[in-house]
Amino acid sequence: MAEAHQAVAFQFTITPEGIDLQLSHEALRQVYLSGLRSWKKRIVRLKNNVITGVYPASPSSWLFVVIAILATMYTRSDPSMGLIAKIQEHLFRTQCQTVVSAVVFSTMLWLSLIFTMKLCLKQLLSYHGWMFEQRGNVSNTTKVWMMLVRIFSGRQPLLYSYQGSLPNLPVPAVKDTIRRYLESIRPLKSDSEFERVNTLAKEFEVSLGNRLQWYLKLKSMWASNYVSDWWEEYIYLRGRGPIMVNSNYYGMDFMYAIPTPIQAARAGNILHAVLMYRRKLNKEEIKPSRIPGTFIPLCSAQCERIFNTTRIPGEETDTVVHWKDSEYVAVYHRGRYFRLWLYQAGRMLSPREIEYQIQRILDDPSTPAPGEEKLGAFTAGDRLPWAQARKEFFGSGVNKRSLDCIEKAAFFVTLEHEELDKKGDDPDITLDRYAKSLLHGKCYDRWFDKSFSVVIYKNGKNGLNAEHSWADAPVVSRMWEYVLATDCFHLGYNEEGHCKGDVNPSLPRPQRLTWDIPSQCQERLAQSLSVAQVLADDVDFHVFAFRDFGKGSIKKVKMSPDGFIQLALQLAFYRDRGMFCLTYEASMTRLFREGRTETVRSCTSESCEFLRAFENGEVRLSLSFPLASEKHQQLYRLAMTGAGIDRHLFCLYIVSKYLGIESPFLKEVFSEPWRLSTSQTPVQHLEMFDFVNYPEYLICGGGFGPVADDGYGVSYSLIGEDIITFHVSSKHSCPQTDSHKFGKQIRKALGDLLQLMTNNQKEASRSEQNHSPKPQSKKEL
Repeated sequence: MAEAHQAVAFQFTITPEGIDLQLSHEALRQVYLSGLRSWKKRIVRLKNNVITGVYPASPSSWLFVVIAILATMYTRSDPSMGLIAKIQEHLFRTQCQTVVSAVVFSTMLWLSLIFTMKLCLKQLLSYHGWMFEQRGNVSNTTKVWMMLVRIFSGRQPLLYSYQGSLPNLPVPAVKDTIRRYLESIRPLKSDSEFERVNTLAKEFEVSLGNRLQWYLKLKSMWASNYVSDWWEEYIYLRGRGPIMVNSNYYGMDFMYAIPTPIQAARAGNILHAVLMYRRKLNKEEIKPSRIPGTFIPLCSAQCERIFNTTRIPGEETDTVVHWKDSEYVAVYHRGRYFRLWLYQAGRMLSPREIEYQIQRILDDPSTPAPGEEKLGAFTAGDRLPWAQARKEFFGSGVNKRSLDCIEKAAFFVTLEHEELDKKGDDPDITLDRYAKSLLHGKCYDRWFDKSFSVVIYKNGKNGLNAEHSWADAPVVSRMWEYVLATDCFHLGYNEEGHCKGDVNPSLPRPQRLTWDIPSQCQERLAQSLSVAQVLADDVDFHVFAFRDFGKGSIKKVKMSPDGFIQLALQLAFYRDRGMFCLTYEASMTRLFREGRTETVRSCTSESCEFLRAFENGEVRLSLSFPLASEKHQQLYRLAMTGAGIDRHLFCLYIVSKYLGIESPFLKEVFSEPWRLSTSQTPVQHLEMFDFVNYPEYLICGGGFGPVADDGYGVSYSLIGEDIITFHVSSKHSCPQTDSHKFGKQIRKALGDLLQLMTNNQKEASRSEQNHSPKPQSKKEL
């Protein structure tokens, strides 16, 4: 009870003599230090807002402009061409009237220069011609552009420095989008089917399309991004089905290494590393993301909602709520919920102190309240029952206070009481079980509405589950890579496997959350759990690391690694099902302000022609393969530069719904299933890992559930130069899909394609040698 008394700032009792007020000086000190930390954060935020607001200039440049103007006036010149005199007329007469007028003019000139520089940088970043040029063949225009971008962005930027200079996402022409769409479906349709869709497309282009396009152009002039808000609302927040499996995704720990087998110690380092990342994020010390190998910035807007963010269910649509700060996390262990404070006296707890607090939770002997153990199932089931239950049973009293504690937490933590990677287990089976555990767990031991949940297993293995509406996987992946690297290579553990540092035994105990869940609520909870359980049991996962070769070998045959893998996935699907399918490859539009994703329709006429010929043994790589490879690269570039197909058609569809108009063409477009949904998870903190000297610390990426009931979801990561990891998902209920079988097809397709390209490269090299003129001998000379 001592900790509980310290948490109260004052107590009072009423006596015959009056009110006896008893102040707790320690509690008041804690309140003072917490307030001090809060004010420091506000000051840092204000400073960063000023620095970001004037970028690419600096705040100190104002002083330079003022001194330059005053120095020019000292030589009896008027650099303002009479403006300073005009300003003097509107000022109160003082002894320093001329100086004040000069400072006002200098400030106006400085702001005008900043606006001009921002505008110039925005125009420079709108140029994307460099992306369509071949490597080693850079045009003079691009060279001049690169020089100007370096000049205008030379000062060290903060995380959000480029936000005001990023261009808006352009709206493609309707005819261009329809032309690209028809090209994408041609290899997948019979002649009669294609002719039918072509007729619908042409009718849409000359009639309804232009009317809908007008509204999109109007929106693009008003909004920062004409896609992102509708994408978040209609693709994610308005969905009434479960977000578990269907929307959320996961990230894994190291594939083979567990730095410590002590659960509390691993949690201590991981949670502390996450807080370190949040502190860098709040101070904007994290460098802006850039296109790999370039200095071109990407939008960082999604980073704003990594922490202190929760998805709130609604009857018609959910909402994403973000709080400015939170000093605690919500922890789940053996059916109980706890609030764990991560700051004391205005300072962040050390890893050893967090370990100590986590161990207290693990040792807590209390039992769950009725209905508490499986409460998280509400977030795993359908959204409407959760919204109704939240309104009816969690709108007031102790339930509301406890629910608020979870939703306003910095993030969510699950302490599993089960182990992974037991000795003697098949590594492949363990990885598959690991993926399913992170994706859905027991359907009630994660809080799927939180921006992300960290999962710590009994043997020290960990991972995370992330909600998708607020951001895309690369944003979470960047944070998670930093956390894993910091945990092992910066914080470390002592010889016993515990966190380093000392323990403060006077820390207040983690606070157990209390609930009063009536039987009617428990009945609805059981219904949500049954819905989620059916969905979870249907997921078939296979995770594996392909070690035969990696991107290094692919580059040697002069091929894009991503294009190579996409061809291999299509070949694997063709061998698995005897057909090609509409293939979704996630790209990004973060070259633009508030950009998120775009679809690359990677199954093209060129790729189908090449793969059919390859299977028939008729292929000539020198003829058909470059066409398939170049087509994929072209589609990827178009998607990144705002000329994709699907987001434009999606927004046209939304406008048609607002107008109450049915479009047979748009209805046809959005009735087509994505039987092969793919995504690459890039490694963004490669410099923090050493896969050569520490091969056991191999990061494994993450994955997601299948998009179509009769299709596959495939996530892959290129790790270093020699490893590719794959996460393959499908549904047991579909007799046509089998994740393990498809994984084998992927392995075989990768090997066959590389062998073919290597042989053709050797053949081409021999052909060049045979046709090159032989050197003349001395006798011939």
